[in-house]
Amino acid sequence: MRTDNSHPASGLTLGYARVSTTKQSLERQLDALDVAGIPDDRIYVDRKSGASVDRPGLSELLAYARPGDTIVVHTLDRLGRNLREVLNLVHDLNEKQIGVRSLADPLPINTADEGMARIAFLLLALFAEMERTFTAERAAHARAVAEAAGRRIGRPVAHSSDKIEYARLLKQQGTSLGQIAAKTGIPKTSLHRYLAIQ
Repeated sequence: MRTDNSHPASGLTLGYARVSTTKQSLERQLDALDVAGIPDDRIYVDRKSGASVDRPGLSELLAYARPGDTIVVHTLDRLGRNLREVLNLVHDLNEKQIGVRSLADPLPINTADEGMARIAFLLLALFAEMERTFTAERAAHARAVAEAAGRRIGRPVAHSSDKIEYARLLKQQGTSLGQIAAKTGIPKTSLHRYLAIQ
C-alpha cells in the first residue's frame, strides 16, 4: 500500500479500497485494482465504516492526488457515507481536474470522459437514491402491516412484564439486587435497565 508521499508525475492512476469492519476482506477490491493495472504503492485503503468520519486512507489519497490524476474504486459507494457525500466528493474532485473511475458498478463510471460517462454517473446516482427511498418505503410498509396485525416491531422483550413489575415491587420493598435476580430469574445487568425506568 501507499507509503511514499512524493508525486513524480501528473496523470497517475490511484486506487482506493474500503471495508466497513476488520472482519471483512479487502481482497476482492484489491484484486480488481490490480487487474486495472494500479501498483500496490498507489493504492490507499481504509478498514472503517462508511459512517465513520475518520478515514485516514481516503484523507491521504485526497491530499496526494493532483490535477490530471484519476482515482479508481471498485464501486462508487466506497468513497462515502452516503450518496450525497459521494456526489459532493466527485464534484469537488472534478473541480480540481481529478477524475474518478469505478470498475464494478452496474454502469462503470469514468468522470474524466465526456458525454455518456457523465450521464451514466448521474443515472447511477439517481438509481441509488431511488433504491434507498424504495427500501425505506418497504420497511415502513412492513412495519405498518405488522403493527396492524398486532405484532410487536423490533427486538423481542427478553423478560415478561409481570416479572419486571415483580422486580420493581421487590425493589420498592428494599430487596437487594442479588435477591431480586434470584427471585425473578432476571440477570443483574437487565435489572439495572428495567429498574431505572420507573
